Amino acid sequence: MKRIVLAVASVMTLAGLPVVASAQLSGNVALTSNYKFRGQDQDVSKDKTVKPALQGGFDYAFSNGFYVGNWNSSVDWLENNSLETDVYGGFKGDLGNGLTYDVGALAYLYSGAGSANTGELYGALTWTAFTLKYSHTVSKKYFGVEDGRHTGYLNLAYAQEIAPKLTLKAAVGYTRFSNDAKDNGAVRYFDYGVGLGYDLGEGFAVAGGLYGGNKRDSYPGVNKNRFIVTVSKTL
Repeated sequence: MKRIVLAVASVMTLAGLPVVASAQLSGNVALTSNYKFRGQDQDVSKDKTVKPALQGGFDYAFSNGFYVGNWNSSVDWLENNSLETDVYGGFKGDLGNGLTYDVGALAYLYSGAGSANTGELYGALTWTAFTLKYSHTVSKKYFGVEDGRHTGYLNLAYAQEIAPKLTLKAAVGYTRFSNDAKDNGAVRYFDYGVGLGYDLGEGFAVAGGLYGGNKRDSYPGVNKNRFIVTVSKTL
């Protein structure tokens, strides 16, 4: 995790951030029928479509483009742990002609199951409705997978309002395990999702869609297609 701390500090330095800067605090809370991460169920205790997870977090967005935040979710795929805690920081900027960028670092933490802790650096470009994002593992393990350092995840997402308050969302991603992890049996795979989100007003929103992944023989159950419904509130 020291790599993550150093990466965040480097972003702050490059951005020329002062010690004190104006910032806006926002929060979020959500209840989802099934928490999937990169196409995989995060509750493996039962093979059911509905495996509810409670989620929430907060963000500080600074006026100069820097941001820090925390996000949490209930999970059930590790012994002695039922909570995922994400801590991240980064910098967003405008490249002109409708193109924006986002770079940063993120740590996934699992109390009581430290062997699953994972650190990543990421970079993203957004143009109109499309976002292309790449995340690169800098920790020794990738969510418990040995020799996971240098595993990469590439994701292309699309989000476009197709009617007042109604947004179409679609994405496809690819997890490319490091060569060492692949040699030890880790299987590279694609994930995908498509759905709709509706703004209910007053910060409330509801979303529903189909999500899953391929290579299901290598990942029994967890890559299975799921129809997921999420109700959220922005604070």
